Amino acid sequence: MTLPTLLDIEASGFGRGSYPIEIGLARADGSSCAFLIQPLAEWTHWDPKAELLHGISRARLIREGHPVIEVARWLNDELAEVGVAYSDSWGYDNTWLSLLFHHAGMLPRFRLEALRQLLCDRQLGLWNATKEALIRERGIQRHRAGEDARLLQLTFERTRRIVDAEDARRRPGA
Repeated sequence: MTLPTLLDIEASGFGRGSYPIEIGLARADGSSCAFLIQPLAEWTHWDPKAELLHGISRARLIREGHPVIEVARWLNDELAEVGVAYSDSWGYDNTWLSLLFHHAGMLPRFRLEALRQLLCDRQLGLWNATKEALIRERGIQRHRAGEDARLLQLTFERTRRIVDAEDARRRPGA
């Protein structure tokens, strides 16, 4: 089974004025990575509730974050050949990705699509319980972009295997 490339973004908050602070990828080979993003001077919105979730302070972003243009270049380098990455929060992630590329003065060389497009109804029915089981089994740290992208990919893989196994049992002669 070929795994889809998953993208996840952590942000300064939700809604107007929010911006991306970390972008993570889970590649088709199962490896994952993430980059913190140095906020631009005009990116001032900061929601303390969001910080409680992801645990990344604005001071850390300023100190350890990569410039917007570097992150945009990295994403294009990573994803141009793949052509498409998937997100479970397409509405938010696409907005933050557009903001990142706008401020980098670049166009993305890939598309971001909704993960939902890849899931059948049976996978959707299994999704939440499977994701929670994987979090427990693997001790995954939530609300960090690289870990969340890989969690989505693992959840996709496990739900697909369950559905495939059920289909195989239903086939005549199985």
